[in-house]
Amino acid sequence: MFEALDHIGVAVAELDPAIEFYRDVLELPLEHRETVAEQGVEAALLGVGESHVELLAPLGAETPVGKFIEKRGPGIHHAAYRCRDVESALEHCRAAGLRLIDERPRRGIRGSLVAFLHPAATGGVLTELVQPAGDH
Repeated sequence: MFEALDHIGVAVAELDPAIEFYRDVLELPLEHRETVAEQGVEAALLGVGESHVELLAPLGAETPVGKFIEKRGPGIHHAAYRCRDVESALEHCRAAGLRLIDERPRRGIRGSLVAFLHPAATGGVLTELVQPAGDH
């Protein structure tokens, strides 16, 4: 069902200082930056091997990432797994009785299709299923 770890999502208060740290100190190349209004974030992808670190800065305090930072502070927000067919993966998870956040896929960064599984169903880890844009 999953092909690879797509990215680790990291919630940050401000995007530019976080990019500077990951790019300049950890030497991860900045590959993409985008505002994803539907998810209430400004996001940046930094490459690490065939995966990414996705930095997520909230567009406001009432967004999911804004609430996350208010409650828990900055840090790891989610783990994302790449799949060829996010709808099939989502149906597999539904059939397995997992609690879903998204009943249907939605648009994510770089035109991908994404869906989230509730952390209560995945050992406390918010889990994202990602189908890259070129695969749909």
